[in-house]
Amino acid sequence: MMLIPCPWCGPRNQVEFTYGGDATVERPADDAPMEAWFAYVYLRDNPRGPHDEWWLHSAGCRSWFAVRRDTRTHDILASAPVGEPLGERAP
Repeated sequence: MMLIPCPWCGPRNQVEFTYGGDATVERPADDAPMEAWFAYVYLRDNPRGPHDEWWLHSAGCRSWFAVRRDTRTHDILASAPVGEPLGERAP
């Protein structure tokens, strides 16, 4: 079981959450070339180590937030509401 720290509800079981994707990927401008859109939609890295992700507390407060998770160990290193920096904030 993995405990994910919701910034509003505190640590909860992973079954309450839905993974939202890579929080480091930036959406291209609407008028960006097709190659930029192709890369945005289809090309993803498979990072090893600390990585920023989007999560939704779907069975709780229904809020989106960012999580920094170590992909090797699944340790949660930080969490923060959308728009706030993750920094080294403790979960």
